[in-house]
Order: sequence, then structure tokens, then C-alpha cells
Amino acid sequence: MDISERLFSFVGGATGRWQVKRMETVIGSPLAPSSHIDVVEGGVTLPRDGTVWVLRGVTSYERYVNTSEQQMLARIQPPLDRPQATCAALIPIKKSAVWWALAQDTRHAILEHNSHHIQIGMQYLPAVARRLHHSHDMAEPFDFLTWFEYAPDDAEAFEQLTRTLRETEEWQYVEREIDIRLIRA
Repeated sequence: MDISERLFSFVGGATGRWQVKRMETVIGSPLAPSSHIDVVEGGVTLPRDGTVWVLRGVTSYERYVNTSEQQMLARIQPPLDRPQATCAALIPIKKSAVWWALAQDTRHAILEHNSHHIQIGMQYLPAVARRLHHSHDMAEPFDFLTWFEYAPDDAEAFEQLTRTLRETEEWQYVEREIDIRLIRA
């Protein structure tokens, strides 16, 4: 699959499919406020009028999962754009240089064995659909763009998911995080 088929642009501005309900800087410097976000497959070469920022990332293979976790994710991971999933969250994250200086097996140990990131996330499937976008090697301001969609009835479960993950060892390496909550416009 060509990289252009895996590239997504998140366009913050005055228009878009998703209306911003809350935009909170968890750690680090903020993003400029926007009232809407549009998720565009592919690159955005000329931003529309009213565009405040564009964040880009590519989808990739599932990293840090073992075979049984990969199979479980394939079975229970719901698709995006379900009619009942009218709530969404975009959470851009940048990890520290210390994180990236660690060997991959050390990062895996922190992510999975110490923080149980994948196991925690699977507890909230299929209520919460998600897609991870990698930006670290793209000279973007964030390393990861995490996109989630869920029904209003699952909003509290999503809040619990984010609270639980932010309490893990892995989050000690996060130096910038923005939490943007949205509803379908």
C-alpha cells in the first residue's frame, strides 16, 4: 500500500465534519483553538479558508502486539464511521527524546509489560473504535495522532480509558498532549 493511501490530515478550522466541544492542553504547549475538525484521507495541499492548523499522520501496522493480541484486535475492533458513534476524540501526543532514545524492546516493555497499554485499550472494545496515525518521522509537531469514535452512551467509558492510560509509566514520557473532544456536526 502506497503511503498516500495511508496518509490522513486533521484540519482544524471554521468548518468540518466534527464540531469541537472541548479542547484541553493536558501537557505542553497548546494548539490554536478551532471550532471544527475535518478528517481528510490523503494530504491537504491548500488549506481551506478558516484553517487554523493541519496535523498529518500515516496509518501503519500494529506495533508492539503479540500474535494473540493482533488476532483479538482483528476480531473485536469496530470500524470507524458507525452511525451511532457521534462522539469522537483527537488526541495528538508527542513523546520525549528520552523515549525515542530507548531501544525498541525497552519501549515495548514499558508500553505493554509495565503499562499494559494494549490490554487496557482492549477492555473498551468494541464500544470505542480507534485508529492510530504515526507522525514521528514526518517532521510533524506530534509523534502520534490518536483518533477515537464512540456513542454518547460510551462517553464515560472513554473518559475512564484516558484516565487509566494517563496513570501508566508510559505517560511519564509524554511531553505534549492535547485532548480534543468532538461531536458529529
